[in-house]
Amino acid sequence: MARSGNKNLQAKLVLLGDMGTGKTSLVLRFVKGQFFDYQESTIGAAFFTQVLSLNEATIKFDIWDTAGQERYHSLAPMYYRGAAAAVVVYDITSMDSFIRAKKWVGELQRQGNPNLLMVLVANKADLETKRKVENEDGEQYAKENGLYFLETSAKTAQNVNELFYEIAKRLAKSVPSRPPGMKLHTAQQSGRRTFCCSG
Repeated sequence: MARSGNKNLQAKLVLLGDMGTGKTSLVLRFVKGQFFDYQESTIGAAFFTQVLSLNEATIKFDIWDTAGQERYHSLAPMYYRGAAAAVVVYDITSMDSFIRAKKWVGELQRQGNPNLLMVLVANKADLETKRKVENEDGEQYAKENGLYFLETSAKTAQNVNELFYEIAKRLAKSVPSRPPGMKLHTAQQSGRRTFCCSG
């Protein structure tokens, strides 16, 4: 959930998707500017933080990078519960990962926060010659489901920073510039004026 105070926001962000789609590589590229050709599989989940300063707000991301293996699937709700944003990642060279990404989107739509910002990411755009999922397919699915869509490459850094900055901008816009305070209103009660508070 995104919390605000003078436009300093803290936002929980979760990455979901099949094993080998590059979730950890995307996060490492964003947080540390690093990329490794051989990244070990995440066990359970990994946690990262990163602060982004925008004109309209400063956002501190609490990033949960979840494991893609099926045996860890039952743990996922623990990570996406209370999230302000979810990034569902698939690999453009794997139709299976795209099908699995659609299942993640369905699960989030059923069980996630109704105000959750969902992003569909087609990763490994540097492997264009091995592409199995066309850009239009991802774009169309995202449009039909109200998702923000982007193709990325953790290896070349293509659109990685843009992904997280766009999430930050959208979260900043969704939070009021001033947290709503208490509203006082009068009520007539048996001829006397009384004041009542509501949140």
